[in-house]
Amino acid sequence: MKPRARELGIEIGRLPPGPENAITDVSGIRVGHTTLVEGADVRTGVTVVVPPRTPLFAASHTINGNGELTGLEWIRDSGTLTTPIGLTNTHSVGVVRDGLIAASVPGEWDWSLPVVGETWDGFLNDINGFHVRTEHVLSALEGARRGPVEEGSVGSGTGMICHGFKGGIGTASRVVEDGWMIGVLVQANHGRRPRLRVNGAPVGERIGAEAVPLPASDAGEGAGSIIVLIATDAPLVPGQCERLARRAAFGIARTGGMGERSSGDFALCIATGNENLDQAEPELALRMLNDGRIDVLYEAVIDAVEESILNAMLAADTMTGRNGNTVHALPHDLLLEALGQAGSSATSST
Repeated sequence: MKPRARELGIEIGRLPPGPENAITDVSGIRVGHTTLVEGADVRTGVTVVVPPRTPLFAASHTINGNGELTGLEWIRDSGTLTTPIGLTNTHSVGVVRDGLIAASVPGEWDWSLPVVGETWDGFLNDINGFHVRTEHVLSALEGARRGPVEEGSVGSGTGMICHGFKGGIGTASRVVEDGWMIGVLVQANHGRRPRLRVNGAPVGERIGAEAVPLPASDAGEGAGSIIVLIATDAPLVPGQCERLARRAAFGIARTGGMGERSSGDFALCIATGNENLDQAEPELALRMLNDGRIDVLYEAVIDAVEESILNAMLAADTMTGRNGNTVHALPHDLLLEALGQAGSSATSST
């Protein structure tokens, strides 16, 4: 397993990470992957994020709408998430949605509007071959676990590209002063190389195409997308979840993402701090974080999104796929060299 950002001495922000520095640090959250690498042309998969229970308070934010995250209208209307979350490629959203319904327990999810997000992996993957099937969704659900999360070219991140390097799945977490946990998972398939920043350092400008070739496609030049999933055990209500989801855009921007016209950029935040939303009583006793304490959660989201994007690139390997197309991994030595050129402040920020 490749070293992650913190193992390379790159610390983003002042807040400490959770035990696994992953979205699974939020109690009860599980992540599962099914990775499809077959022959010369199949480079895709499925990732699922399974909450500890449903319904949970939730909210979304659309940064740029050239993409899909299903089920958002009911989340906007009800303020709740009622299913696991699936991630895949653009042309497999329907089958993953159907797979999540097929996995439902009779009597538990008799009615279902699954949440499934996508980004486009057609540079490396035969996206119109429709290689993702229901059994792959079921396998990801069956394999969903707490603890460390596999990152990079895995699951739905298998064929993804980020800032002209190999991208994919990345995750990180933060513990805030009040003890609440923020966990983030991204599917990073966005950005242009020259705009890539790490702790504010212009590393993309310093790792040019002569050192690491760019993909021979606009896919490496900002034509992709990013999905950001945020989980917290803080007792947030839907309006507060929405405000956390909005802050994902700040973390994306820190790394050089800008939500280009062709990019589909969505954030979804779920909060596990209220446990009784499915009770039948006419009134429910709810908990709500004092809004005066929410700024530190914003900080945690922004830092964790930035680190998740970096972790996605650091974990990924160089990959060759459809039509012999190749996307190169971000070399750790060149990244550290580029950060060194920016001075010691680039390896940690406060």
